[in-house]
Amino acid sequence: MAEKLLMIALSPTMEKGTIVKWVKKENESFTEGDVLCEVETDKTTMEYEATEEGTLLKILVPEGEKAAVGDPIAIFGEPGEDISSLLNENIEKVKSEEIKSETTERKTVREIENIKAKEAKFESISDRIKISPLAKKIALMKNIDITRIKGTGPGGRIIKRDVEGYSTATVSQATMLQDKLIYVETSDEDRIIPLSDKRRIIGERLSQSKYTSPHFYLTLSVNMENIMENRKTINNRLNEKISMNTFLIKIIANTLRKHRRINSTLLNDKIIEFGRIDIALAVAQENGLITPIVRNVDKKGILQIENELRELIEKAKNNKLEPEEYTNATFTISNLGSFGVDEFTAIINPPASAILAIGMIKKIPIVENDEIIIKPMMKMTLSSDHRVIDGAVAAIFMKDLKETLENPILAIL
Repeated sequence: MAEKLLMIALSPTMEKGTIVKWVKKENESFTEGDVLCEVETDKTTMEYEATEEGTLLKILVPEGEKAAVGDPIAIFGEPGEDISSLLNENIEKVKSEEIKSETTERKTVREIENIKAKEAKFESISDRIKISPLAKKIALMKNIDITRIKGTGPGGRIIKRDVEGYSTATVSQATMLQDKLIYVETSDEDRIIPLSDKRRIIGERLSQSKYTSPHFYLTLSVNMENIMENRKTINNRLNEKISMNTFLIKIIANTLRKHRRINSTLLNDKIIEFGRIDIALAVAQENGLITPIVRNVDKKGILQIENELRELIEKAKNNKLEPEEYTNATFTISNLGSFGVDEFTAIINPPASAILAIGMIKKIPIVENDEIIIKPMMKMTLSSDHRVIDGAVAAIFMKDLKETLENPILAIL
């Protein structure tokens, strides 16, 4: 008997998936374990494997289209089966969704057109009235009729205090512009970009982290001269070069072993100090961010870490990471130094309780032994969850990490 092939959750946070490629074609048979199609989730691209044998009778969701978890994406069964009833069910559902989508889209377009019309009318009026640029912007955002405002500036010009002091009783009851759209110059065309599933999930997870976990931040500057020299010495003896991220990951792992509270999480009413050290490195993708993880870093040598990290980054860039390769890190590093960023603060990546933000290595003058000298310095900022980590605990960890980075020989202790 013919059945619907439903979209399943191929990652822990997946709600929708995009069909990247149909490996099996219509009227092609398959057995249990065969790959039917490739699906882009909110994080990566996964293979959808058949759980039983059959024949792919009809593809309902073509390549490039999305389907929510639980929605039918194809029909399978025995060759030659009548699937008209299943097709009619799907057609009715699609029609209903299209009507709903068109209604929403028309409403959105009308709202944007109304906002633009108000902006154009406002600009026309403001050209004939003396008003400062700042007062004009405030009036536009608050939807205030500037023809009713008496200016107190030079020559009767309307200024900021005139607009802010205007009685709220005379303000239009229409929804204010700032609730609809950020102020946009009318000479430019609006660009509407659909929110991808990946971007939506990133937003939800990081918003939850930011507003659930009380973050606090500690920043230190590190003299990277010794570690740069050590890296140069090692790379001169190897065929393949070791990245700075690999050195950082290894030294951070060794330091975390001595400061277990930094490598922990809050679960209900308990703090769990992880026995493993799994460090994630944030990697930018075209449509979001992903954090491939090197597991048990403290037990691995620097060459093994480099090889694993290189493979993981390559898979991340090609959307080929498996869920177990980017979920449940115990600590995260985000390095924006290659983009010329001096320092920044990062949002904690759950379930971890801390994340380290790394800035660029930059030669700057510092005072050493009462002399001004030039050294390659790097700023690092630790974001910590104050429910789990106290300020003094984080400070001691950062101090220890700084000393080890400046004197890498300490890593063997």
